Amino acid sequence: MNDCFENVCAIGTLECSSEDAGFSLLKLVQGAARKKGESAMTAEELLEQAASAGAQALARYSGFKVGAALLTTDGRVYTGCNIENATYGLTVCAERVALWKALSEGERNFAQIAIASASDPPAAPCGACRQLLWEFCGDVEVILGNAAGAKEFYRLADLFPRPFDQGSF
Repeated sequence: MNDCFENVCAIGTLECSSEDAGFSLLKLVQGAARKKGESAMTAEELLEQAASAGAQALARYSGFKVGAALLTTDGRVYTGCNIENATYGLTVCAERVALWKALSEGERNFAQIAIASASDPPAAPCGACRQLLWEFCGDVEVILGNAAGAKEFYRLADLFPRPFDQGSF
């Protein structure tokens, strides 16, 4: 497996480091100027932020590091990494860390979430994360990426076709 997210960024320069348990830390060094009307962040840039967050993961038991980057509709990004606990039941996934950070700062409108891992194929959100993302983010775009450069794009409804939500009562 390649230690870098190859071709993750269509713009700028990519630096790779595999110092932390095989998880790639990517850094976008230079960005291109945006044209009027273009999105504030590309999927590749959001994946890069997720990969950077994943480098901070505390995965001392599983060794499985995950990073997430949650993009609001007004262009703010909230990142998270998985944080494990010896009891496993108190472990928190990267997606939930990013979501809690955003919600605790008053954010309520989300456009995309990117999830980066070293797994092949790229790791998708667990069931608990899918439920929480559905409840607070709705049918957002989900971007999955891995250290080998694979990228997958989904709508949350594709990954979570029968959610339990307010319509279930």
